[in-house]
Amino acid sequence: MNQFRRLSATMLASPQIGLGDIAEAKALGVTLIVNNRPEGESNDQAPGPEIEAAARAAGMGYLAIPVTHSGFSHPQVAALAEVLERTEGPVLGYCRSGTRSTLLWALARASLGEEPDALAAAAAQAGYDLGPVRAAVDALAAQARSA
Repeated sequence: MNQFRRLSATMLASPQIGLGDIAEAKALGVTLIVNNRPEGESNDQAPGPEIEAAARAAGMGYLAIPVTHSGFSHPQVAALAEVLERTEGPVLGYCRSGTRSTLLWALARASLGEEPDALAAAAAQAGYDLGPVRAAVDALAAQARSA
């Protein structure tokens, strides 16, 4: 089974999940699975439509917000921020290693005004480093606070 890493009470990140991980996610109370991996990135990844079908069959929602290695965009950040604000219950984000899901989560939470140091600490506790996006996290949080 997969290793789900808790980022907050409402967010988990994970490396690539498979169909067998859906039941584990459901048992943890996950209500929405967010796929941050582009289709066809690797030959060994479970196709998004298969994960979506299994999630929906288990009573969970599914959303694809693919993030390529070229980076993050404002629409991606806004999409996850909206999802985090309206979804009841834990969300599971996954990609190849969980890093892109974690970084996108931090950017989204910062855009909602969450404290960057708290986001960085939560990511670090889960084994992830916000270093690659820390300046953007700080900027988004400052912008949210001044709005």
